[in-house]
Amino acid sequence: MTIEIVRLPDSIVSCTSCEACCCRFEVILISDTGVPDKFIEVDKWGGLTMAQLDDGWCSALDRNTMTCKVYEKRPQVCHDLEMGGYECISARRAYL
Repeated sequence: MTIEIVRLPDSIVSCTSCEACCCRFEVILISDTGVPDKFIEVDKWGGLTMAQLDDGWCSALDRNTMTCKVYEKRPQVCHDLEMGGYECISARRAYL
């Protein structure tokens, strides 16, 4: 028996096929969004960033559901990321 793995074309990215690859980006916080402090780090220059775990994933990512724990208060850069857009597709290609 042969199992064939079928990958969706990049143009068919949706919430149900998303693998949260963008949650590996470094996210610099440039305004107060209300993100809880436990998800924020101070970088070596004193800037605020979303905390990343040792494996590179954003600390606000729920690893069971692959959804954002602070979605309603997510940083602007996360809000502005277009699903299926250039950055999304680039992240998927890098991590999948």
